[in-house]
Amino acid sequence: MRTCCIYAVGMASAAPSKPRPPAAPAVKRPPAADRVYAHVKQGVLERRYEGGTLLTEGELAEAVGVSRTPVREALLRLEVEGLIKLYPKKGALVLPVSAQEIADVVETRQLVEEHAVRKTVPASPRLIARLEELLEQQKAQAAAGDLAGAAVTDRCFHAEIVRSGGNEILSRLYDQLRDRQLRMGVAFMHAHPDRITKTLTEHEEILRALRAGDAEAAVSLVHRHVNWFSNLARGDVR
Repeated sequence: MRTCCIYAVGMASAAPSKPRPPAAPAVKRPPAADRVYAHVKQGVLERRYEGGTLLTEGELAEAVGVSRTPVREALLRLEVEGLIKLYPKKGALVLPVSAQEIADVVETRQLVEEHAVRKTVPASPRLIARLEELLEQQKAQAAAGDLAGAAVTDRCFHAEIVRSGGNEILSRLYDQLRDRQLRMGVAFMHAHPDRITKTLTEHEEILRALRAGDAEAAVSLVHRHVNWFSNLARGDVR
């Protein structure tokens, strides 16, 4: 019996081994400065770092697991984008959203979006289907309390309409407002959580006007929808 066991083991060891599957290629990590940049920017946009927060190089280096040199490089990039203000030997101050910034973004959005809506009508079936998909996604995010996700989807809803206008220059200009819009959107939704219900209703109304091919109604609805941010900047929230 013992011999059989030894024989069985010997036979097993003599069997040809199966070839090992090739090792998965190592995932290359982004450069250290890019990781710091993404960490801070995401924190600002999602309001983990709110306006008025002072960030230090040491804290950021420890949070991301890098040295201070790439932290400085990342903070310089973020200062150029207007998200922070650097103070030598102190750190970086996260800039709050100002009333003037809100007014400037609202004015630019109205000019671009109202023009795009007029060019989009009659809306293509592809655009209608995409807007329906985004609206359902935003409803689900709102129901789950994911205000940051709902703000991203809100921005995507409007960006789809702008892209459908067919003007690539205006589309790129609109994309340059992306981070400012996301930051404002998240801040406003947290400050006015009841507003998300009205936002969803207004998106449904815009979609309905586009389905009907009513350009003027769609323009009027977009104007009213975007202008709410301007009301907020004046303290006249409706």
